[in-house]
Amino acid sequence: MFITLKTLLRTLLLPPAGPLIFAAVGALLVRRQSALAARRIGWGLLTVSLGALWLLATPAVADRLERAAERCPALDLTQPLQAQAIVILSGGEVRMLAPEYGGPAASLALLERVSYGAYLARHTGLPVLVSGTARDVAAMRATLARSFGVEVRWADGESRDTYQNAQFSARLLNAEHVTRIVLVTSASHEWRAVQEFRSTGLEVVPAPAGGWSAPHRDAQFYLPGSVGLQRSTEALYELLGEVARRFFAATHVRRQAP
Repeated sequence: MFITLKTLLRTLLLPPAGPLIFAAVGALLVRRQSALAARRIGWGLLTVSLGALWLLATPAVADRLERAAERCPALDLTQPLQAQAIVILSGGEVRMLAPEYGGPAASLALLERVSYGAYLARHTGLPVLVSGTARDVAAMRATLARSFGVEVRWADGESRDTYQNAQFSARLLNAEHVTRIVLVTSASHEWRAVQEFRSTGLEVVPAPAGGWSAPHRDAQFYLPGSVGLQRSTEALYELLGEVARRFFAATHVRRQAP
């Protein structure tokens, strides 16, 4: 129930739904025969909401938000890892019946994580754990084996959020005395994921995939588009998720205090 509610709130509050809902409220206030002050509030809501939606859809704003969300540097493979396993987290859509493969396959965002996880597995020879829903795990396992020749050793197909990723993965790893992992997820999600996994007692080496790189700045960089809006939404989700994680952690500490 909690995860369902969290998903619903994410959909309603973050772009595009969030700004559109506020814009609709503003439009209702403007159209109603109400007091002048109410109409002014309506125009303000309408203008700010649509303006925010326009800005969030531009690559220029999305770029800044992504940089703010990415707090873990790229993994330096010239240094010894001293890890015992690689954990790859799910994320994004999966294709359960990709016609070109005749089976499940990872899509775009998830493929970026899977590809980097496979690269690390082949570079280090470490065993791999994949974590997500049953659909995610099926697509990740199939993609790793088919496209990269990497076999999955452990699979957690029960997780629906980052907290469960950490808890269920730690349970599998602790059973085999694995205490230090390389954690692969998207660059904007890495910091929050690391905190959740460390809270289980695991030592974590961050391995962010798809990190920020200097963009090509042309006219399109300042014009709105669907890709820019998606990037802004994902970055905002991670920034707000970190605020929520700290709030709940602080609340838990206060409750535990004598």
